Parts: sequence; structure tokens; C-alpha cells
Amino acid sequence: MAMRRHIGNAVHESLPTPLYHQIYLILRGQISDGKLAAGAQVPGEEELARQFNVSRITARRALAELAAEGLVTRGRGRGTHVTHRNEPPPVRGAVEGLIENLMAMGLKTQVELIDFGYEAAAPDVSAALQVEAGAEVQRAVRVRSLEAGPFSYLTTFVPAEIGRKFGRKELAREPLLALLERSGVVIGAADQTISATLADTHVAPLLKTAVGTPLLRISRVVHDGNGHPVEYIIGLYRPDRYQFRMSLDRVRGGERNTWSASVAPTTGGSKSSPRSTNREKK
Repeated sequence: MAMRRHIGNAVHESLPTPLYHQIYLILRGQISDGKLAAGAQVPGEEELARQFNVSRITARRALAELAAEGLVTRGRGRGTHVTHRNEPPPVRGAVEGLIENLMAMGLKTQVELIDFGYEAAAPDVSAALQVEAGAEVQRAVRVRSLEAGPFSYLTTFVPAEIGRKFGRKELAREPLLALLERSGVVIGAADQTISATLADTHVAPLLKTAVGTPLLRISRVVHDGNGHPVEYIIGLYRPDRYQFRMSLDRVRGGERNTWSASVAPTTGGSKSSPRSTNREKK
């Protein structure tokens, strides 16, 4: 298998992602990390072709993608330079105080309702909401944005008997958790899983990013005070605009030591125990 190398990075012919897009992702990461700061000159077509052992056409397409996204400007005889962008810092979501943080985020960001309706629950939805397969559920798709642009693509499912208490107009204006509580649901807790995925041809344009860009994937089941599921949500997040934070306490045991998730200190310095019992051995 042929491998084309660059200092600290590599592109692979065996991957399904085109070589030009692999180079684009590497350069985009260097810009996001500040390794290529605002105003810095980006290597030109000839230099990129030599570094990655690709054709100039391939290098040109990588630079064209950066320019199309507004990350760089190109000028004949002047080269390619990183565009100066004064974006606000990314949203930081904490595991601690999860429900309160989600409510606050919903009030501080803008939302666009992409899709809304009722459908039969697919197997994964029925399992998450603990309803019969094929039971009617409300499904909504929303995109949340900051001043810098969209950062999350959210698909939510709610049992129909709860979803009928609010509609499209309310979802386009208010956070879903607030609507649930207004409908008489007492929110108790939530379980969530964090993984990763790639932006597909549907999600990428809505998040204003390139197809194949890595995204955070967060699936969450929200329970009422009696432990019954009332919401199932799958969220896809741009990691350059959304970060997840967790505080850990060192727990010392007789045979081994572990890390345990904990609530970050408040202004009063107090802590409360999280619902999660996940521990990482170290």
C-alpha cells in the first residue's frame, strides 16, 4: 500500500476519501488549531504537491475547498493566506449539571426547525423510549447556531401523547426541555453516549461544513422523575464550535485507583454527586 507522507500527517490512497479532501482536512485542522494563524501564508500548490507526493491538480483542489469555506484567500502572485476570523469561543457543554446546561444552551442559541411530524417508532427509537415498535412518536429535526454559524444538528423523538401538547411553532421558538416541563413532565435525569461520526451529504450543508468532516455524535435519553423515558435525541456537533467538558475526581481504593466523574465546584465551592457511575481504570 502506497503512503504519501507529510511532516506529522499522512494521506492514504486506500481511503475512500479523495486525496485532495484529505489534504484539505489536514490544513483545516492546522488552521483551527492555530498552527496556521490568521494572516499566515499557506503552502502553495507546488509545495503541497511535493510534501504530499500528489499532483498539482490535487493540491489545487484542496486549496480551493479551503477558499470556498472562507478559511483562506487566494490571489495571483500573492499566494494563499489564512483569513482573519474573529469567531467567539466554542460552546462548552458540561456533563455536570447536564439538564440545566442544556436548558441554558437552548435559550442562548438560535434554532431553525428543519423537519417536524409524527411517525412509527423505529427499533432503536422504541428501545430508547421503551414503547412498542411502531408506536407513534413525534420527530423533529433542528439546527442550532451561534454567531459564528451552525454548530449542531439535532433529531429528537418524543412519545406522541407528550408531543401532542406542543407543536411546530413552539419547537421553532423554545427549547424542547422547556416545552416538556411546561407540558407537565418533571425532568429527572438523562443518560447519554458520546461517540464520533462523519458529516454526510445531508448534514454537511446544514452545518456549513464539508462532507466527511468529523463530528461529535451524542445520543441521549431523558427520563422523568419516575424514570420513564420522555425524550430521545441524537445530536451531531461541529467540534470546532462545540466542546464537551467533564471534571474527574481521583478515587483511591484498596486494590486499585480509579477516576470518577464529578460536578465541578460552584461559586460556593460545593459539589454534588453525579448520576453517572462510569469509571475509568488508570
